[in-house]
Amino acid sequence: MDRVRILLIEDEVGIADFIEKALRAQGHQVDVCGDGLEGERRAVATDVDVVILDRLLPGREGVEVLRGIRVAKPRLPVIMLNALGEVGDKVHALDAGATDYVTKPFAVDELLARVRAHTRAPEQPQATRLQNAGIDVDLLTREVARDAKTVRLSAKEFELLVHFMRHPNHVLSREQLLSAVWGYDFDPQTNVVEVYVSYLRKKLGRTGEPAPIETVRSAGYRFVSR
Repeated sequence: MDRVRILLIEDEVGIADFIEKALRAQGHQVDVCGDGLEGERRAVATDVDVVILDRLLPGREGVEVLRGIRVAKPRLPVIMLNALGEVGDKVHALDAGATDYVTKPFAVDELLARVRAHTRAPEQPQATRLQNAGIDVDLLTREVARDAKTVRLSAKEFELLVHFMRHPNHVLSREQLLSAVWGYDFDPQTNVVEVYVSYLRKKLGRTGEPAPIETVRSAGYRFVSR
């Protein structure tokens, strides 16, 4: 994927820092602004590929910023963030011109996927299957099999497995997995990552063929290609 220029308009410093780091880790260029008026000015005056826009901002409210962007750049993708998940709030934002709407809290992989979706060249469709180590994942139907045998996973087990399979042979820390699958505001002291890795190992393991998820001592976990 080509380097994408992103304008992030978010006034909560912790959330802005979290999102910026995740986007930069994917190789994107990120400009951060914490004020609605200044954010609208930058969106209109500078050359950006996508805007990530918080709903509640100082200076100018997010929907008003969105309307200003739409007047100047009707085709610019704008992903709106909001802690309010009511249908009416989503409809209001989409009617005002939002390209997409993400409710806080969110898993960082979801936001990254939406950025990819709205900046993807039409002639470069994303793969709909992941296959590695005898594991076959259908991203459309969310069906999983190992050695042609169906494996039933919960929603979070599925998301965790997909994240592992998208980063084969990479050591992923529990903090990385926690933020990618469960979101930025999850309790960092929780053992949920360890619990769900254990679930995956049990469900994906076969007699004489354990699940290809290794523990790397003091570092995290690694999905091993085979």
